[in-house]
Parts: sequence; C-alpha cells; structure tokens
Amino acid sequence: MTLTDDELAYLHSVLDLARQGRTDDLLAAIDAGVPVNLTGGSGDSLLILAAYHDHPGTVAALLAAGADPDRVNDRGQTALGAAVFRRSRDSVDALLAAGADPHAGERSAAQVATFFGLTEYLDR
Repeated sequence: MTLTDDELAYLHSVLDLARQGRTDDLLAAIDAGVPVNLTGGSGDSLLILAAYHDHPGTVAALLAAGADPDRVNDRGQTALGAAVFRRSRDSVDALLAAGADPHAGERSAAQVATFFGLTEYLDR
C-alpha cells in the first residue's frame, strides 16, 4: 500500500501530537482509525514519543486505548525506558501498571535505570 504525500504528512502530524502531549487530538485521530501503535521512521511509537517528551497524561491515555507497552524502537528502546530516562514517575507507574517489562529491548528500562542511577523508578 502506497500512501500519498498528504496521507504521510497527516501521519507525521499525528506523531507530533504525541510529542506535544495533545492527548485529546491524538485520541480523536486514533478514534478516526489511526493505529494506536503507529510508529515513525525510526520505530518510535506514539507511546514512546509521549513518554520521551514527558507527557504522562498522554501515556496513560494511549495505554487505555490499547498501546503496546513493550513496543521496541529501532534503537532497542521502550516507552518505559524513555519514562525512566525522563524521571517521570507518573509515566513509569502507568507503564508498569499496564504490564510493561523493565527488561524488554536491547536498551531496557532496567539498563537505563542502572546506568543513570535511577533504580528507584523501577522499585515497586
């Protein structure tokens, strides 16, 4: 399936909604048919982008909409690893409650926590 330039631009704008934490607009796009596990060119999912840009409300909303908490990007990173890196307790808690695996990916959340001395983020 080949997408038009307009369709690609729209999907890029949806990825930007996750980066910006525009939860309502993002959920409207998902309700309109955008896959909740949409990924960009480097494999960053909407959930990874929301976690990395420290939008815990968006993280929680994406999880509630069915986002995969263990999706791994092209660099072996997960949303949980991004949330630990950003020191976002709310996002970490939401991801763990959704079943995110601290050991998923080549650069796992557990490795991030250990490397940066943030193991308290994974202690529950």
